[in-house]
Amino acid sequence: MEEEKKLTVLSHLEEVRGRLFKSLIAVVVGIVICFPLARYIYPILMTPLPGIDLYYTEVTGLLGSYMKVSLYGGLVLAGPYLLYQFIMFIKPALTRREKGYFYTLLPGVLILFFGGVIFCYFILLPPALRFLYYSFPGFVGADIHPWWTVENYVSVVTRLLFWLGVVFEIPILMFFLSKIGVISPAWIRRKWRYAVVIAFIIGGVITPTFDPVNQSLVAGPIILLYGLGYLLAKLARLGSKRAETETM
Repeated sequence: MEEEKKLTVLSHLEEVRGRLFKSLIAVVVGIVICFPLARYIYPILMTPLPGIDLYYTEVTGLLGSYMKVSLYGGLVLAGPYLLYQFIMFIKPALTRREKGYFYTLLPGVLILFFGGVIFCYFILLPPALRFLYYSFPGFVGADIHPWWTVENYVSVVTRLLFWLGVVFEIPILMFFLSKIGVISPAWIRRKWRYAVVIAFIIGGVITPTFDPVNQSLVAGPIILLYGLGYLLAKLARLGSKRAETETM
């Protein structure tokens, strides 16, 4: 019996290694494809702040930021294949009902992630970057002028785009947790005050400024997403035998 368990564990580890290796190869291929194309992504990243001049102060500064752009591009290209490998790995462990939940939520996960990226690119980044580049140096005075490096700019912008995409997954997560009985709509309703505070904390962490306006641009959608998550949690409990007053 113990020998069979060892063989099962070893077979799972072997499968994990094989899928990780295939995923790594896919990412490398994506990076190779994106490397000559990354130069066309730079103008897109700079669009939220037209007319900006970027510099690099280290010998490999520009190369490092170029590789980072290529890496993100490679991850995007390899994303569908990585998702496929993940699905194939967890599929045998899912029940028939859980598979239904998973496949139903999958398109929503992708839509909300890219919705967060679009929101960040068109709504959040322009005012936040203008504040940092123009308004705040003018407020400080003392003849101080911004001299941003390309590696720092690319790092900040790509981080914001990624984490806003992650934050927009909140409704799907709340729906799933409610569906499996971890949380209830009643619990979500009782915790809304904490959600508002956490939303502004997240806004302060994600945004590169301490400007309350820019923080509100992040916190506001998070609060709305929390409300949407509450509605989805109620939808998830329709037909459920669990009481609405159920707690965690």
